[in-house]
Amino acid sequence: MPALIFDCDGVLADTEQYGHLPAFNRTFADFGVPVQWSVEEYAEKVKIGGGKERMRSILTPSLAQTLGLQDDDAVNSAVLAWHQHKTGVYKALVESGIMPARPGIARIAREAHDAGWTLAVASTSAEPAVRAVLAHAVGDDLAAHFSVFAGDVVPAKKPAPDIYLFALKELGVEPADAIVVEDSANGLR
Repeated sequence: MPALIFDCDGVLADTEQYGHLPAFNRTFADFGVPVQWSVEEYAEKVKIGGGKERMRSILTPSLAQTLGLQDDDAVNSAVLAWHQHKTGVYKALVESGIMPARPGIARIAREAHDAGWTLAVASTSAEPAVRAVLAHAVGDDLAAHFSVFAGDVVPAKKPAPDIYLFALKELGVEPADAIVVEDSANGLR
């Protein structure tokens, strides 16, 4: 049985500018982190695979000291707390309908499902965020037919192929029997 595997961000919905960026910035403000990314700055940050990894990229030694993060354990705890908060902010933005679903995604997914294809999303974004975007983009009924592979289920984030290889293995699908819909240079690599 063939499989249709979607990336999430930028493929299912326009999530980066209208969801992730404001969620990162609100989280930084909520935690008193003196960082606010512009659209241009965030365009560079999206080259870093993973939200926690993007957050970690701001932590220069000087900023870590200013925030009272004196060792690796403190940094890891702070980044984890920030990311959990950011995921909640992001999920609320998705549920508000602020991020437009990509045109045609629901139709393509419905047609593939009706033709007997296996449907999946493979993303290194946090699983609750991916599930929220998926339900927003295709509706709850169709979303229930998707397998979701997301978050930290693989050790290496894009551009490493790990998330897609993991999805293929879990789905029991050969690469020649799968089509992946991807929009980023990291994902294409």
